[in-house]
Amino acid sequence: MKKQLFVFCLIVLSACKSKTPTNDILVEKRFVTVEVTAVNVLKKNRAYELGKRLLETCNTSRFKAFTTAEATDKVIKNASVENISKTCQKMNMRNGKFVNIKLLDIVHDVQTDAYVFRYDIIYEKKYFKRELKVTIDNANKISGITTKEIATKPF
Repeated sequence: MKKQLFVFCLIVLSACKSKTPTNDILVEKRFVTVEVTAVNVLKKNRAYELGKRLLETCNTSRFKAFTTAEATDKVIKNASVENISKTCQKMNMRNGKFVNIKLLDIVHDVQTDAYVFRYDIIYEKKYFKRELKVTIDNANKISGITTKEIATKPF
């Protein structure tokens, strides 16, 4: 009888777990959209200039490699001439010549103190939309740079 009571108490105790707190509030506050005026001018200019320099490579076929003062080692390694020329071939076929970039928004990652600048890439052909994301870390270096095609909505 004592053994049965002991097993029953163990089952009841294990079934009465307390709820784990959800981190929904913390997740929402990690990424904050900030105003353009609230961001350091150095960060804005660095993101614009280096993003534009990378995309202008598709027009000129000359790429000035990033320095260690401009980008992290990972970005420098991934931004090789071969990778860039492969990407440029695809983008030039679909989009035509690169014209300019236009800032859409800036998102601040509070946890890592990084800023993600999202740009609309303007090309000669208007058939496909692409965007550029440049991530600047707290040391004012590019820690990530990506482009992706934005799916167009059907009429």
